[in-house]
Amino acid sequence: MDRKIEKKKWTPKRLVFIGLTGLFALFVLYLLIFRDKSSKIYVNRDQVTIATVSKDKFQEFIPVDGVVLPRTTIFIDAIMGGNVQEIYVEDGAMLKKGDVILKLVNTNLELSYMEQETRIFEAINNLQNTKIGLEQNKYTRQRELVNVQQQLETLQINFDRQCQLYADNLISDMEFEEAERSYRFARKQLEISLQLQKLDSISAHSRNKQIDLSMDRLYNNLELLRSSLGNLYVKAPADGQLSSFSIQVGQTAVAGVHLGQIDIPDDFKLRANIDERYISRVSIGQEAEFEFGGKSYLLNIQKIYTDVTAGTFQVDLEFSEEFPTHIKRGQTLQLRLKFSGETDALIIRRGGFFQQTGGNWIYVLDPTGSFATKRNIRINRQNTLHYELIEGLEAGEQVIISSYDNFGNKDRIIFR
Repeated sequence: MDRKIEKKKWTPKRLVFIGLTGLFALFVLYLLIFRDKSSKIYVNRDQVTIATVSKDKFQEFIPVDGVVLPRTTIFIDAIMGGNVQEIYVEDGAMLKKGDVILKLVNTNLELSYMEQETRIFEAINNLQNTKIGLEQNKYTRQRELVNVQQQLETLQINFDRQCQLYADNLISDMEFEEAERSYRFARKQLEISLQLQKLDSISAHSRNKQIDLSMDRLYNNLELLRSSLGNLYVKAPADGQLSSFSIQVGQTAVAGVHLGQIDIPDDFKLRANIDERYISRVSIGQEAEFEFGGKSYLLNIQKIYTDVTAGTFQVDLEFSEEFPTHIKRGQTLQLRLKFSGETDALIIRRGGFFQQTGGNWIYVLDPTGSFATKRNIRINRQNTLHYELIEGLEAGEQVIISSYDNFGNKDRIIFR
Protein backbone atom coordinates (compact mmCIF):
# COMPACT_ATOMS: atom_id res chain seq x y z
CA MET A 1 0.00 0.00 0.00
CA ASP A 2 1.18 3.44 -0.82
CA ARG A 3 2.40 5.81 2.05
CA LYS A 4 1.59 9.57 2.00
CA ILE A 5 4.80 11.64 2.08
CA GLU A 6 4.47 14.97 4.06
CA LYS A 7 6.10 18.06 2.60
CA LYS A 8 8.78 19.71 4.88
CA LYS A 9 8.25 23.34 5.97
CA TRP A 10 11.85 24.35 6.70
CA THR A 11 13.75 23.18 3.78
CA PRO A 12 17.39 24.28 3.41
CA LYS A 13 16.50 26.39 0.42
CA ARG A 14 13.82 28.22 2.33
CA LEU A 15 16.10 28.81 5.28
CA VAL A 16 18.73 30.29 2.99
CA PHE A 17 16.12 32.59 1.42
CA ILE A 18 14.83 33.76 4.80
CA GLY A 19 18.39 34.41 6.01
CA LEU A 20 19.28 36.46 2.94
CA THR A 21 16.06 38.44 3.26
CA GLY A 22 16.87 39.25 6.90
CA LEU A 23 20.37 40.35 6.05
CA PHE A 24 19.04 42.63 3.30
CA ALA A 25 16.51 44.15 5.72
CA LEU A 26 19.26 44.77 8.28
CA PHE A 27 21.38 46.43 5.57
CA VAL A 28 18.50 48.69 4.54
CA LEU A 29 17.85 49.53 8.19
CA TYR A 30 21.51 50.46 8.64
CA LEU A 31 21.40 52.70 5.58
CA LEU A 32 18.27 54.41 6.83
CA ILE A 33 19.22 54.90 10.48
CA PHE A 34 22.84 54.29 11.30
CA ARG A 35 24.75 55.35 8.17
CA ASP A 36 26.56 58.78 8.28
CA LYS A 37 24.42 60.92 5.99
CA SER A 38 26.57 64.09 6.21
CA SER A 39 28.04 65.49 3.01
CA LYS A 40 31.81 65.29 2.68
CA ILE A 41 34.64 66.30 0.42
CA TYR A 42 38.15 64.90 0.10
CA VAL A 43 41.03 67.37 -0.04
CA ASN A 44 44.77 67.32 0.33
CA ARG A 45 45.90 68.59 3.71
CA ASP A 46 48.55 70.83 2.16
CA GLN A 47 45.82 72.70 0.23
CA VAL A 48 44.38 74.31 3.37
CA THR A 49 45.75 76.64 6.06
CA ILE A 50 45.33 75.42 9.61
CA ALA A 51 45.57 77.60 12.70
CA THR A 52 45.37 76.89 16.42
CA VAL A 53 42.90 78.63 18.72
CA SER A 54 44.84 80.37 21.50
CA LYS A 55 44.34 82.47 24.62
CA ASP A 56 46.30 85.71 24.23
CA LYS A 57 46.21 89.51 24.42
CA PHE A 58 43.80 91.14 21.97
CA GLN A 59 43.35 94.77 20.96
CA GLU A 60 40.78 96.06 18.47
CA PHE A 61 42.20 98.46 15.89
CA ILE A 62 41.94 99.34 12.20
CA PRO A 63 44.74 100.31 9.81
CA VAL A 64 44.56 103.84 8.40
CA ASP A 65 46.97 105.87 6.28
CA GLY A 66 48.11 109.20 7.72
CA VAL A 67 49.74 111.96 5.68
CA VAL A 68 52.41 114.05 7.42
CA LEU A 69 51.50 117.76 7.55
CA PRO A 70 52.95 120.74 9.45
CA ARG A 71 51.19 121.14 12.77
CA THR A 72 51.01 124.92 12.27
CA THR A 73 50.46 126.49 8.86
CA ILE A 74 50.11 130.23 8.22
CA PHE A 75 48.51 131.20 4.92
CA ILE A 76 49.81 134.07 2.81
CA ASP A 77 47.09 136.02 1.00
CA ALA A 78 47.26 139.07 -1.24
CA ILE A 79 45.89 141.91 0.90
CA MET A 80 46.01 144.32 -2.04
CA GLY A 81 45.52 143.25 -5.63
CA GLY A 82 48.04 143.95 -8.38
CA ASN A 83 50.45 142.56 -10.94
CA VAL A 84 53.50 140.62 -9.78
CA GLN A 85 56.53 142.76 -10.58
CA GLU A 86 59.32 140.94 -8.72
CA ILE A 87 59.74 137.61 -6.87
CA TYR A 88 62.51 137.48 -4.29
CA VAL A 89 62.37 133.84 -3.03
CA GLU A 90 61.61 130.34 -4.34
CA ASP A 91 59.17 127.72 -3.12
CA GLY A 92 60.67 125.76 -0.21
CA ALA A 93 62.84 128.65 1.02
CA MET A 94 63.38 129.11 4.77
CA LEU A 95 62.18 132.59 5.71
CA LYS A 96 62.36 134.92 8.67
CA LYS A 97 59.42 137.03 9.76
CA GLY A 98 59.28 140.18 7.63
CA ASP A 99 61.29 138.82 4.69
CA VAL A 100 59.93 140.18 1.38
CA ILE A 101 58.50 137.43 -0.82
CA LEU A 102 57.28 139.41 -3.84
CA LYS A 103 56.33 142.89 -5.00
CA LEU A 104 53.02 143.86 -6.60
CA VAL A 105 52.32 146.89 -8.77
CA ASN A 106 48.95 148.68 -8.68
CA THR A 107 48.98 152.04 -10.51
CA ASN A 108 45.38 152.89 -9.66
CA LEU A 109 46.05 152.28 -5.99
CA GLU A 110 49.13 154.51 -6.03
CA LEU A 111 47.24 157.37 -7.73
CA SER A 112 44.39 157.00 -5.26
CA TYR A 113 46.91 157.08 -2.43
CA MET A 114 48.43 160.33 -3.69
CA GLU A 115 44.98 161.98 -3.96
CA GLN A 116 43.93 160.86 -0.50
CA GLU A 117 47.28 161.89 0.98
CA THR A 118 46.85 165.38 -0.51
CA ARG A 119 43.33 165.72 0.93
CA ILE A 120 44.53 164.58 4.34
CA PHE A 121 47.38 167.10 4.36
CA GLU A 122 44.95 169.87 3.38
CA ALA A 123 42.61 168.91 6.21
CA ILE A 124 45.53 168.84 8.65
CA ASN A 125 46.66 172.32 7.51
CA ASN A 126 43.11 173.69 7.94
CA LEU A 127 42.89 172.30 11.45
CA GLN A 128 46.29 173.71 12.33
CA ASN A 129 45.20 177.16 11.04
CA THR A 130 42.03 176.92 13.13
CA LYS A 131 44.13 176.07 16.16
CA ILE A 132 46.40 179.08 15.48
CA GLY A 133 43.30 181.31 15.11
CA LEU A 134 42.06 180.17 18.53
CA GLU A 135 45.42 180.99 20.04
CA GLN A 136 45.43 184.42 18.41
CA ASN A 137 41.91 185.09 19.70
CA LYS A 138 43.09 184.29 23.22
CA TYR A 139 45.81 186.95 23.05
CA THR A 140 43.35 189.43 21.49
CA ARG A 141 41.06 188.99 24.46
CA GLN A 142 43.96 189.44 26.83
CA ARG A 143 44.95 192.68 25.08
CA GLU A 144 41.36 193.99 25.30
CA LEU A 145 41.27 193.10 28.99
CA VAL A 146 44.54 194.98 29.62
CA ASN A 147 43.16 198.06 27.87
CA VAL A 148 39.93 197.98 29.90
CA GLN A 149 41.90 197.55 33.13
CA GLN A 150 44.11 200.50 32.21
CA GLN A 151 41.07 202.68 31.50
CA LEU A 152 39.45 201.57 34.76
CA GLU A 153 42.56 202.51 36.74
CA THR A 154 42.65 205.96 35.12
CA LEU A 155 38.93 206.54 35.73
CA GLN A 156 39.22 205.31 39.33
CA ILE A 157 42.03 207.79 40.06
CA ASN A 158 39.99 210.54 38.44
CA PHE A 159 36.85 209.51 40.35
CA ASP A 160 38.70 209.49 43.70
CA ARG A 161 39.98 212.99 42.95
CA GLN A 162 36.50 214.16 41.95
CA CYS A 163 35.07 212.75 45.18
CA GLN A 164 37.54 214.83 47.21
CA LEU A 165 36.77 217.98 45.22
CA TYR A 166 33.06 217.36 45.45
CA ALA A 167 33.36 216.97 49.23
CA ASP A 168 35.12 220.38 49.33
CA ASN A 169 32.37 221.87 47.12
CA LEU A 170 34.91 222.71 44.47
CA ILE A 171 33.07 221.03 41.55
CA SER A 172 29.46 220.94 40.53
CA ASP A 173 27.08 218.01 40.87
CA MET A 174 27.13 217.51 37.11
CA GLU A 175 30.90 217.09 36.99
CA PHE A 176 30.83 214.62 39.90
CA GLU A 177 28.02 212.56 38.38
CA GLU A 178 29.86 212.41 35.04
CA ALA A 179 33.01 211.12 36.75
CA GLU A 180 30.99 208.57 38.72
CA ARG A 181 29.15 207.36 35.57
CA SER A 182 32.38 206.93 33.63
CA TYR A 183 33.92 204.94 36.48
CA ARG A 184 30.89 202.59 36.78
CA PHE A 185 30.86 202.07 33.00
CA ALA A 186 34.54 201.10 33.04
CA ARG A 187 33.94 198.60 35.83
CA LYS A 188 31.04 197.07 33.89
CA GLN A 189 33.22 196.77 30.81
CA LEU A 190 35.87 194.99 32.89
CA GLU A 191 33.30 192.45 34.17
CA ILE A 192 32.05 191.80 30.63
CA SER A 193 35.61 191.41 29.33
CA LEU A 194 36.43 188.92 32.10
CA GLN A 195 33.31 186.86 31.29
CA LEU A 196 34.10 186.92 27.57
CA GLN A 197 37.65 185.81 28.28
CA LYS A 198 36.35 182.96 30.43
CA LEU A 199 33.88 181.81 27.76
CA ASP A 200 36.50 182.07 25.04
CA SER A 201 38.93 180.06 27.19
CA ILE A 202 36.38 177.26 27.76
CA SER A 203 35.37 177.20 24.10
CA ALA A 204 38.98 177.26 22.92
CA HIS A 205 39.91 174.38 25.24
CA SER A 206 37.01 172.24 23.93
CA ARG A 207 37.75 173.09 20.29
CA ASN A 208 41.46 172.38 20.79
CA LYS A 209 40.64 168.92 22.09
CA GLN A 210 38.39 168.26 19.09
CA ILE A 211 41.05 169.55 16.73
CA ASP A 212 43.69 167.34 18.36
CA LEU A 213 41.42 164.28 18.05
CA SER A 214 40.66 165.11 14.41
CA MET A 215 44.34 165.57 13.64
CA ASP A 216 45.19 162.26 15.36
CA ARG A 217 42.58 160.50 13.22
CA LEU A 218 43.95 162.12 10.09
CA TYR A 219 47.49 161.09 10.97
CA ASN A 220 46.25 157.53 11.69
CA ASN A 221 44.46 157.51 8.35
CA LEU A 222 47.65 158.68 6.69
CA GLU A 223 49.62 155.92 8.43
CA LEU A 224 46.99 153.34 7.44
CA LEU A 225 47.12 154.60 3.88
CA ARG A 226 50.89 154.25 3.81
CA SER A 227 50.60 150.80 5.38
CA SER A 228 48.08 149.78 2.71
CA LEU A 229 50.46 150.88 0.02
CA GLY A 230 53.19 148.90 1.78
CA ASN A 231 51.04 145.76 1.43
CA LEU A 232 52.08 145.69 -2.21
CA TYR A 233 55.24 144.16 -0.75
CA VAL A 234 54.13 140.67 0.37
CA LYS A 235 56.17 139.62 3.42
CA ALA A 236 56.58 136.47 5.50
CA PRO A 237 54.20 136.59 8.51
CA ALA A 238 56.40 134.26 10.60
CA ASP A 239 59.59 132.21 10.61
CA GLY A 240 59.19 129.00 8.60
CA GLN A 241 59.37 127.27 5.24
CA LEU A 242 57.58 128.68 2.22
CA SER A 243 55.38 126.11 0.47
CA SER A 244 52.58 125.90 -2.12
CA PHE A 245 54.14 128.96 -3.78
CA SER A 246 53.79 128.94 -7.57
CA ILE A 247 53.36 132.62 -8.50
CA GLN A 248 55.00 133.92 -11.70
CA VAL A 249 56.21 137.42 -12.67
CA GLY A 250 53.48 139.27 -14.57
CA GLN A 251 50.69 137.26 -12.99
CA THR A 252 47.70 139.21 -11.68
CA ALA A 253 46.98 138.64 -8.00
CA VAL A 254 43.44 139.55 -6.97
CA ALA A 255 42.95 140.87 -3.44
CA GLY A 256 42.35 137.94 -1.09
CA VAL A 257 43.85 135.29 -3.40
CA HIS A 258 45.95 132.58 -1.75
CA LEU A 259 49.62 133.01 -2.69
CA GLY A 260 51.27 130.34 -0.55
CA GLN A 261 51.81 129.33 3.03
CA ILE A 262 54.43 129.27 5.76
CA ASP A 263 54.97 125.87 7.41
CA ILE A 264 56.42 126.02 10.91
CA PRO A 265 59.41 123.59 10.86
CA ASP A 266 60.06 120.73 13.29
CA ASP A 267 56.41 120.45 14.28
CA PHE A 268 54.17 117.90 12.56
CA LYS A 269 50.73 116.32 12.65
CA LEU A 270 49.08 113.53 10.63
CA ARG A 271 45.82 113.69 8.70
CA ALA A 272 44.06 110.37 8.10
CA ASN A 273 41.04 109.20 6.11
CA ILE A 274 38.75 106.79 8.01
CA ASP A 275 35.86 104.73 6.66
CA GLU A 276 32.50 106.35 7.47
CA ARG A 277 31.37 103.13 9.23
CA TYR A 278 33.58 104.10 12.17
CA ILE A 279 32.43 107.72 12.50
CA SER A 280 30.41 106.96 15.65
CA ARG A 281 33.38 105.17 17.26
CA VAL A 282 35.98 107.89 16.74
CA SER A 283 36.43 110.54 19.43
CA ILE A 284 38.82 113.31 20.48
CA GLY A 285 41.83 111.94 22.36
CA GLN A 286 41.57 108.45 20.84
CA GLU A 287 44.99 106.80 20.47
CA ALA A 288 46.80 105.57 17.41
CA GLU A 289 50.33 104.30 16.90
CA PHE A 290 52.78 103.40 14.15
CA GLU A 291 56.22 101.89 13.76
CA PHE A 292 59.04 103.93 12.25
CA GLY A 293 62.72 103.09 12.27
CA GLY A 294 62.13 100.20 14.67
CA LYS A 295 60.42 102.41 17.24
CA SER A 296 56.77 102.83 18.17
CA TYR A 297 55.22 106.33 18.25
CA LEU A 298 51.95 107.25 19.92
CA LEU A 299 49.44 109.85 18.64
CA ASN A 300 46.06 111.23 19.73
CA ILE A 301 43.13 112.47 17.67
CA GLN A 302 42.87 116.24 18.13
CA LYS A 303 40.29 117.20 15.51
CA ILE A 304 37.50 115.37 13.66
CA TYR A 305 36.16 116.58 10.30
CA THR A 306 32.64 115.13 10.22
CA ASP A 307 32.03 115.91 6.53
CA VAL A 308 31.91 112.57 4.67
CA THR A 309 33.44 112.53 1.19
CA ALA A 310 33.64 109.40 -1.00
CA GLY A 311 32.73 107.22 1.99
CA THR A 312 35.44 108.56 4.32
CA PHE A 313 35.94 111.34 6.85
CA GLN A 314 39.19 112.95 8.06
CA VAL A 315 40.86 113.36 11.45
CA ASP A 316 43.97 115.24 12.60
CA LEU A 317 46.34 113.41 14.93
CA GLU A 318 49.13 114.96 16.98
CA PHE A 319 52.11 113.22 18.55
CA SER A 320 51.71 112.53 22.27
CA GLU A 321 55.41 113.05 22.96
CA GLU A 322 58.24 112.94 20.43
CA PHE A 323 58.00 112.40 16.69
CA PRO A 324 60.44 110.78 14.23
CA THR A 325 63.19 113.18 13.21
CA HIS A 326 63.32 111.99 9.59
CA ILE A 327 59.69 112.27 8.55
CA LYS A 328 58.85 114.82 5.87
CA ARG A 329 55.81 116.80 4.82
CA GLY A 330 53.60 114.76 2.45
CA GLN A 331 54.95 111.39 3.62
CA THR A 332 52.35 108.63 4.17
CA LEU A 333 52.51 106.48 7.32
CA GLN A 334 50.33 103.48 8.18
CA LEU A 335 48.69 103.86 11.59
CA ARG A 336 46.82 101.51 13.89
CA LEU A 337 43.79 103.36 15.20
CA LYS A 338 42.87 101.78 18.54
CA PHE A 339 39.28 101.10 19.58
CA SER A 340 40.13 99.30 22.85
CA GLY A 341 42.94 98.49 25.24
CA GLU A 342 44.66 95.11 25.43
CA THR A 343 42.54 92.37 27.04
CA ASP A 344 42.83 88.59 27.46
CA ALA A 345 40.77 86.85 24.80
CA LEU A 346 40.35 83.65 22.80
CA ILE A 347 41.68 84.42 19.31
CA ILE A 348 42.38 82.91 15.90
CA ARG A 349 44.32 84.31 12.98
CA ARG A 350 42.45 86.13 10.24
CA GLY A 351 41.78 84.14 7.08
CA GLY A 352 39.73 83.83 3.93
CA PHE A 353 37.07 81.64 5.61
CA PHE A 354 35.36 84.79 6.95
CA GLN A 355 34.24 85.85 3.46
CA GLN A 356 32.16 82.65 3.02
CA THR A 357 30.94 82.12 6.55
CA GLY A 358 30.59 85.68 7.88
CA GLY A 359 32.21 84.39 11.06
CA ASN A 360 29.16 82.21 11.87
CA TRP A 361 30.84 78.79 11.46
CA ILE A 362 34.21 77.19 10.80
CA TYR A 363 35.76 73.78 10.04
CA VAL A 364 37.28 72.26 13.20
CA LEU A 365 39.83 69.45 12.97
CA ASP A 366 39.19 66.16 14.72
CA PRO A 367 41.82 65.29 17.39
CA THR A 368 43.08 62.55 15.03
CA GLY A 369 43.76 65.21 12.39
CA SER A 370 42.25 63.04 9.65
CA PHE A 371 39.16 65.13 9.01
CA ALA A 372 37.43 68.40 9.93
CA THR A 373 33.76 69.09 10.66
CA LYS A 374 31.63 72.19 10.48
CA ARG A 375 30.89 73.95 13.79
CA ASN A 376 28.95 77.10 14.64
CA ILE A 377 30.95 79.88 16.30
CA ARG A 378 30.56 83.55 17.31
CA ILE A 379 33.15 86.21 16.49
CA ASN A 380 33.10 89.53 18.36
CA ARG A 381 35.87 92.04 17.59
CA GLN A 382 38.64 91.90 15.04
CA ASN A 383 41.84 93.63 13.95
CA THR A 384 44.20 93.19 11.03
CA LEU A 385 45.74 90.05 12.56
CA HIS A 386 43.13 88.20 14.63
CA TYR A 387 39.45 87.55 15.35
CA GLU A 388 38.16 87.47 18.93
CA LEU A 389 36.06 84.35 19.66
CA ILE A 390 33.27 84.37 22.25
CA GLU A 391 31.56 81.02 21.54
CA GLY A 392 32.07 77.66 19.82
CA LEU A 393 35.79 76.93 20.22
CA GLU A 394 38.30 76.11 22.93
CA ALA A 395 41.95 77.00 23.29
CA GLY A 396 44.19 74.41 21.60
CA GLU A 397 41.67 73.34 18.95
CA GLN A 398 42.75 73.53 15.32
CA VAL A 399 40.65 75.10 12.58
CA ILE A 400 40.86 75.71 8.84
CA ILE A 401 41.16 79.47 8.20
CA SER A 402 41.88 79.51 4.45
CA SER A 403 39.19 80.19 1.84
CA TYR A 404 36.20 77.81 1.63
CA ASP A 405 35.44 78.61 -2.02
CA ASN A 406 36.14 75.05 -3.24
CA PHE A 407 34.42 73.18 -0.39
CA GLY A 408 30.83 73.66 -1.58
CA ASN A 409 29.44 74.06 1.96
CA LYS A 410 30.15 70.38 2.81
CA ASP A 411 29.62 69.15 6.37
CA ARG A 412 32.93 67.34 6.58
CA ILE A 413 36.36 67.64 5.04
CA ILE A 414 38.37 64.44 4.86
CA PHE A 415 42.11 64.70 4.32
CA ARG A 416 43.75 62.43 1.82
